[in-house]
Amino acid sequence: MAEQKVRTRFAPSPTGYMHIGNLRTALYGYLYAKAQHGDFILRIEDTDRSRYVADAVDFIRRTLDLAHIHPDEGPGFGGDCGPYVQSERTDLYKKYAEELVKSGHAYYCFCAEEDHTAGEFSGYDRTCRDLPQDVIDAHLAAGDPYVIRQKMPLTGATTFFDVLHGSITIQNAELEDQVLLKRDGMPTYNFANVIDDHLMGITHIMRGAEFITSTPKYILLYESFGWDVPTFIHLAPVMGKNEDGSISKLSKRHGATSFEDLVKAGYLPEAITNYVALLGWNPKTTNQEIFSMNELIEAFRLDGLSKSPAVFDYAKLGWINGEYLKAMEDEAFQKLARPYFGDLPEYLESAYATLCTLLKTRITHLSELPQEIAFLTSQPAFDAALYTNKRNKATPEKAKELLPAMIGLLETVSDDDWNNAALYEKLNAYIEETGVKKGLAMWVLRIAAAGKAVTPGGATEILTLLGRNVSLERLKKSLANLNEI
Repeated sequence: MAEQKVRTRFAPSPTGYMHIGNLRTALYGYLYAKAQHGDFILRIEDTDRSRYVADAVDFIRRTLDLAHIHPDEGPGFGGDCGPYVQSERTDLYKKYAEELVKSGHAYYCFCAEEDHTAGEFSGYDRTCRDLPQDVIDAHLAAGDPYVIRQKMPLTGATTFFDVLHGSITIQNAELEDQVLLKRDGMPTYNFANVIDDHLMGITHIMRGAEFITSTPKYILLYESFGWDVPTFIHLAPVMGKNEDGSISKLSKRHGATSFEDLVKAGYLPEAITNYVALLGWNPKTTNQEIFSMNELIEAFRLDGLSKSPAVFDYAKLGWINGEYLKAMEDEAFQKLARPYFGDLPEYLESAYATLCTLLKTRITHLSELPQEIAFLTSQPAFDAALYTNKRNKATPEKAKELLPAMIGLLETVSDDDWNNAALYEKLNAYIEETGVKKGLAMWVLRIAAAGKAVTPGGATEILTLLGRNVSLERLKKSLANLNEI
């Protein structure tokens, strides 16, 4: 007998929002399917119309594409198991719900909605569970509204196997007679999932660990139909770190927690996908942390998944993103970075390529660019303390002594010769001639021009970026401020 082809699915609600936890579920399903030469299916679960957002399906497709997750089947992708949007499959659900009623595994419930929370159960008290057939027929003949509920076993237990958590047993007495088909004919989330997963041939179901306690309901539905039960993999949650050091489930209070928010913040889609893959999985055979999608597929195994919650670490994401930025071609980085700079003064616009070269290896995400160049677009407020540097034996007094001669020297350099190589050669000659320590001279010059202790590039790079006129203007202003203290 041929081995069954692996088929996984990602089944989001059309809310127009892709939380990192959802993205990870999609990614793991995709990686496992591709690693096993199987299929990955996108299915839209829109039975809860109150959560529907217009154009959300397009948003989901665009997000997956940006993350380099490419479904084999789904809305807009084709496939033999469609339609792949649940609201277009309602006739199927009604058919299978009625089939369960006939087999005695479900029943019509005619109770008013306000009666559904009565009784000792936290949910429904099973008033309609054992109605005589003539009473049922009378309700149906009168056109009374109803839901169809699953008839749970009242005794015993349901056991299932989970790849991460092993054998799990839950007492049937804890299971509510859940609604399968609502009054409006729409299926509930749990019921539609089972029908669709079976009809679409899904072999492995990856979802959050919060669904573990409801899994027996799924198992019992599979058994009621006589269908094979797929393999379950309940993933540990993604957590966020709170200000007090504690952790809680990742949410908006922890910062950007959706794929879209992170992209807008200047993280590369490839880097986000790479990092998300490591939130609860490791390849075990290597210490590698930077992966292409093909490398992730090749390395992905279920035994690399962790049962422990993963903590979203923005510093780690930043490091990974920084590695991706460093590896980019200069021209590609220049094009990607341009929108983050906004309007640049003419002297920076003309030095844009040089500016990008200096910044590319210094940032962790593109949103840092405006703050990184703020000192270049506007001279910071004077701070004499910046001139003090023990290593170079620099002080404000030393700066007062050195700046006049260096300003005079730089005034002899023409606009045409105002570049990093020429400036460095000119200053180096001055340093050798006067015997001034290079570290001292360059520190003083950089602080006077930049007004900032940490800068992308040294003194001559900063002077090159600022251009001749702005550089000399800043140096003279800094000297005037020093002379006033």
